[in-house]
Amino acid sequence: MLRSVIAMAAVILTAGVSRSAVVTKVVDYEFDGVKLKGFVAYDDAVKEKRPGVLVVHEWWGLNDYAKDRCKKLAALGYVAFAPDMYGEGKTTEHPMDAKKMADLTRANAKVWRGRAEAGLKQLKAQPNVDGDKLAAIGYCFGGTTCLQLAYSGADLKAVATFHAAVTPVPTETDVKAVKGRVLICHGDADFFIKAEDIKSFRDVLDKTKTKYEFVRYKDVFHSFTVHSADKHNIKGMKYDKTADEDSWKRMLALFKETLGR
Repeated sequence: MLRSVIAMAAVILTAGVSRSAVVTKVVDYEFDGVKLKGFVAYDDAVKEKRPGVLVVHEWWGLNDYAKDRCKKLAALGYVAFAPDMYGEGKTTEHPMDAKKMADLTRANAKVWRGRAEAGLKQLKAQPNVDGDKLAAIGYCFGGTTCLQLAYSGADLKAVATFHAAVTPVPTETDVKAVKGRVLICHGDADFFIKAEDIKSFRDVLDKTKTKYEFVRYKDVFHSFTVHSADKHNIKGMKYDKTADEDSWKRMLALFKETLGR
């Protein structure tokens, strides 16, 4: 009898409590005849529409790192979509191959911006996304891609980049097309990104009165948000826990101000 009462009480106490779980899916789509394989993550317990975040991968391709960042955002109540910027879901762990794929994409502005725009379109098309509350974040090559997307006039409330190049340096026309706020998180010891390019980049943003924040982390190198950065044994690439956590908090604060979550 006592067991029955306890069981009934448990049912009553748990009734109406939703079980949340982060759902992930591969999304097949195309741009200009090239098949792309994106990745979406969201919490299926949240029923109302919510802000969407585009998460653009590093030059290694759409690997587990970008997917894990999507899952992390999904657990916080966002719908996160990682676009495939190389096609066919290609990834690599060899730096020369990564450079070739990134350079090939960057060489054609139509392809570079077009694939980013196609990814944003897929994010916006998700039935649980509030299309008026969109942001884009990116790492390394992905951060530069997010800047290109912003220069195209994409309807983004916020853009955040992490250890990203700022070249090609935008024109005033490019920057005037940016609709949202911009957060740039940069390791001050990152010698892959030239100081003169950063100055030229900031000069254009300052001249056009663009709303942006440029955060420098002292003695921090490239790939500072990537736990496995050191495994590649590439001089100048190193994880930094403090910079990783601080840049993530700054991004979330920006989202709260611009996306309302």
